[in-house]
Amino acid sequence: MPFGYINNQTQEIILIQDLDHIITKSIEGNESAQRSLYEGYRVKWFMTAMRYGKSKEQSEDIFQEGLIQIFKDLHQYNSKKSQFGTWSNRVIVHAALRYLKKYAWQNSIKDQDESLLIEDDQETIFQKISAKEITQLIQKLPIGYRLVFNMYVIEGYKHNEIATLLGIKEGTSKSQLAKARKTLKKQIELQLIHKHV
Repeated sequence: MPFGYINNQTQEIILIQDLDHIITKSIEGNESAQRSLYEGYRVKWFMTAMRYGKSKEQSEDIFQEGLIQIFKDLHQYNSKKSQFGTWSNRVIVHAALRYLKKYAWQNSIKDQDESLLIEDDQETIFQKISAKEITQLIQKLPIGYRLVFNMYVIEGYKHNEIATLLGIKEGTSKSQLAKARKTLKKQIELQLIHKHV
């Protein structure tokens, strides 16, 4: 399967034809292969860490812990079960959850079973703002909202999976998602109003 990345020093696009070969060499400890893997996925991994961290420093810590775990568990990757990008991104998500657990995030997720309705115009509002601005707004969400929003909307976890991973009720996951969306919608509307003033 084709795989490529941009070399930061030369700004050339470097294509690697066989990702499985790079992974095998990385498992064997080949530093060049490990560097290639890192260069090919570091932006995606860091963007995932950014969505979970509240600050750049927290995101960098999550990214670092995730990288260590990816290379430590690389031998467990199975290309028949998932694509490498999907597998490695989940490793980053789990590193984020472990990192955030250290700061007692569970205490900040209120155990509520209520569901909030989200208005249909939400999608058009989200389309009027850049990905960078959305990431910054996600970082400002309370940790419970941020975790559930990222896991459900960005990572594609189901509510029952989120509930299991976070140790909360499924209804709480749904409630936190609804509140996150409502909060983000308000923040985006305010940001759009300030842009036009």
